[in-house]
Amino acid sequence: MSKLFIVGIGPGSKDYLTQIAVDTVKNADIIIGSWRAIDIFDEIGEVIGLNVKDLQEKLELAVDLATNGKEVCVLSTGDPGFSGVLKTILRIAKSKEFDEKNIEVIPGISSLQLAVAKNRISWDEANIMTFHGRENIKDILEVIDNGQPTIALPSKSVKDMVRFLLDNGVDENRKVTICEKLSYPEEKIVTTSLKKVIDSDFSYMCVMIIYFGKLR
Repeated sequence: MSKLFIVGIGPGSKDYLTQIAVDTVKNADIIIGSWRAIDIFDEIGEVIGLNVKDLQEKLELAVDLATNGKEVCVLSTGDPGFSGVLKTILRIAKSKEFDEKNIEVIPGISSLQLAVAKNRISWDEANIMTFHGRENIKDILEVIDNGQPTIALPSKSVKDMVRFLLDNGVDENRKVTICEKLSYPEEKIVTTSLKKVIDSDFSYMCVMIIYFGKLR
């Protein structure tokens, strides 16, 4: 049995890679991750690409390879512990009786962290939520009016999230900032109202900051 590393690669740009992430990837026997994640490393060994459809299969393979003595590095967009692969790998490791003490997590900078930095928000007083992979997003209604900004990763799309808020009585003039493709050349940060978001187009790579007050 060898080490299984879960490496946070940041929001997507090389600029936000940590040195320990670079060194861990460089020294691993096998690297498993999306091609978007793999492509940001200059020095990298044997790679196995994955996508959403075969994620479970490739993460199980990562545990099996580590069980058989390979030093395996799994790349996780952002930080592994926030909408990353840590939870899934721990579940797989338990099912395969792989000792979790042999799993080492290398944290990364999440898009959420970058979003609050770009917007000069002290996020120790914000509502932090992720809805990735969740159908039920009603939890947001419990905090949306507590006087603090709500910073969220949408479940499907920005528009779906906004429609849900509007359908549940949130003021259409509520101020919101959409941070799209953070750290990429196409990065876009737009501050508008919930109502106007419905008439805009955003990719799935977004962070939403929903403020307590209205757009002025």
